[in-house]
Amino acid sequence: MQKTGKYWLDKILDLNITEPVRIMNVCGGHERTLSHSGVRSLLPENLQIIPGPGCPVCVCDNETIQFAISLALEPHITIVTFGDMLRVPTNIGRTKINSLEQARTHGRTVVPISSPQEAIEYANNHDNQEIVFFAAGFETTSAPIAAMIEQGLPDNLSLLPALKRTWPIVHELLKSKDNRIDGLIAPGHVATIMGSDEWNFVNTEFSLPCAIGGFTDTSLLAAIYSVLKQKITRNITLENCYNIVVQQNGNSRAKSIINCYFDISDANWRGVGVVPKSGYELKRRYSHIDANKKYQQLKPELTQNYQMPPGCDCSSVILGKLSPLECKLYETACTPTTPIGPCMVSDEGACHIWWLSRQRKKHECDA
Repeated sequence: MQKTGKYWLDKILDLNITEPVRIMNVCGGHERTLSHSGVRSLLPENLQIIPGPGCPVCVCDNETIQFAISLALEPHITIVTFGDMLRVPTNIGRTKINSLEQARTHGRTVVPISSPQEAIEYANNHDNQEIVFFAAGFETTSAPIAAMIEQGLPDNLSLLPALKRTWPIVHELLKSKDNRIDGLIAPGHVATIMGSDEWNFVNTEFSLPCAIGGFTDTSLLAAIYSVLKQKITRNITLENCYNIVVQQNGNSRAKSIINCYFDISDANWRGVGVVPKSGYELKRRYSHIDANKKYQQLKPELTQNYQMPPGCDCSSVILGKLSPLECKLYETACTPTTPIGPCMVSDEGACHIWWLSRQRKKHECDA
């Protein structure tokens, strides 16, 4: 018999959890499934499923976004980027052009795309322009970008990569002194590329239960049950609840092509800081397509390099220290139509997801 979401929910409820438990889901896609499906509201009250740093738009550093804006303001340069990046605000104030969308309203050419292949097509169709592909993403984005380099880029196309590796940020989070996480749901799409073995450190180094989850409510509930069962029995391990696509060693071709074109580097995570070996940068031999090198003279001087806008709690939301509802700007100054922090912009940002699933603060008149 095929196991359903109800089957796993009943199994969770049968565990009769008596103590508070905090499980982090790393992936923005997981958070979207949990919130939009209503699964979170069906779980035991003392079980918290908290969003983590799994939104690449949210953690794209302020410096790179400002550089992309500077490039967009050059009349001879066109920026193409994934749609969510257009509206992410920087920290230079509302009186200046603080997003790619604002650069667009000032007459500059900023083009939203949904895949790396569209960047190639746009460059081929506009061979009289200089095109920069501003690419933010995790390993699942790094592999197709490496593939497009292998395919061969048009002469007028450069890359501005803002690519992150997922497990190092989780490692950094788990080793922090104020960490209060009892278990982890590892991201299924990243594990599809990099393999399940990459997440063994959660149980071997930190003695925490971990399960790799897919993107249906059934797969996520199975992963939640696995983490809870491990915690209760103290049989700590890594369980693959997405084995239909996730293999132990991942996708060897995808990993090989990433390693061919990118070096592992330290990376700046917005709201977190520099995390060792958590990013990808183009290898030196590809500096001719690296916008960081090609347009270095256009990089702005950052005199006020705050990680998040003043008053914004996106940093704490990303690190699982606060829920979106606990941010003082959520629902007041910060909404999807007037976002202040990046977590309210992206489809994978926790604040944006919670807003769309109609999670609102309780007021006195609601009591």
